[in-house]
Amino acid sequence: MAWVEHAYPDGDALAAALARELDAAVQAALATRGRALLALAGGRTPLPAYRALARRWRDTPGPAHIVLIPTDERCVPHDHPSSNVRELREIFGGTAVRIEALTTHDGDPARSERYAAAMLAGHKEPFDAVVLGMGGDAHTASLFPNAGQLAAGLDPSTTLDALRIDPDPLPVEAPFARISLTAARLLRTRALHLALAGDAKRDVLAAAMADPDAFERPVAAVLHAPEATVHIHWSP
Repeated sequence: MAWVEHAYPDGDALAAALARELDAAVQAALATRGRALLALAGGRTPLPAYRALARRWRDTPGPAHIVLIPTDERCVPHDHPSSNVRELREIFGGTAVRIEALTTHDGDPARSERYAAAMLAGHKEPFDAVVLGMGGDAHTASLFPNAGQLAAGLDPSTTLDALRIDPDPLPVEAPFARISLTAARLLRTRALHLALAGDAKRDVLAAAMADPDAFERPVAAVLHAPEATVHIHWSP
């Protein structure tokens, strides 16, 4: 494991730097393999970076073979305000990227879990970059502490790329079942970024860096993965 920490004076600087990193990963992938695959977290911290990235790509003429997949998704209809895929489609509208959903259009949890497995079976190559966030309870993607499916989601030997997660308790602001990429699938990537903001999140991160117990703090599964280099992007 290795951590590379990047501190920025504000969220705008974080967004600009993360957008540059993602664009560089995509351009390298297109140059070497003719296609690029990214997994992107939702949440307030990384969204400005995606907007900056979309502005760059709108200025690039011609088709680009770029596929974006959410790291996790709430089991809601795709037009719901809480849908991550809705946000990605709005941000990257007008670009040539393809955005894959982890859920069915109506968000049904059981059908969505099957849909995600089938979709991801067509994208077995390593991601060119993964962007993760982290909650105040140290969850990342939708790998929540206390969720009944957490052990399966953290299992390094799992053959699952995604699974249903039922947070316990359900977050008040988003009381929905989720579909999440597993830790094993998130770690199958050429570049791994963790974006967070604020002193409280930095304290949670420090605790996870000091303690590898991923059942207590799921983000530790990424931070302490033996072969992973995690680029940590933080701003006040």
